[in-house]
Amino acid sequence: MIRLMGQADLVAASNLAGQLVRQHHGFDAKRFFTVDDPETGYRSWFARQLGAPDTVLLVAEVEGEVAGYLYGSLEDRDWARLLDAHGAIHDIFVDARFRRRGLATALMRAGIDAFKQKGAKQVVLSSATPNGDAQAVFERLGFRRTMVEMTLET
Repeated sequence: MIRLMGQADLVAASNLAGQLVRQHHGFDAKRFFTVDDPETGYRSWFARQLGAPDTVLLVAEVEGEVAGYLYGSLEDRDWARLLDAHGAIHDIFVDARFRRRGLATALMRAGIDAFKQKGAKQVVLSSATPNGDAQAVFERLGFRRTMVEMTLET
């Protein structure tokens, strides 16, 4: 079941967010920073975002357990990126124990619908280059590749 994230979900969702931080850091430790306790930071951040009109916070629940989450927000026109006002999906993550059940697709569809209801005409996301499984989900939902981020340490 996909539903809005609530106060009671903050610990579970922030634990999943910590896994996402570590996954990205594992992909490229020079690009993706990590901290000792990302869960505490996410818990605080999500708590402040609950109910914010420009935020989308969803969880996927399986048999009473939070199995995944999606975090996004409405964003204004961005001249630096030549990107019109849009819905931005910042995070989507499904616990490994619950993958291959359609939860990521269901979270994405619910997130896209939430952005449509908030008036977004476009939804944008970024995906770490090595995360081919996630990119396949996004492409099946109709997302297209539009940018390539490149990083150089100086």
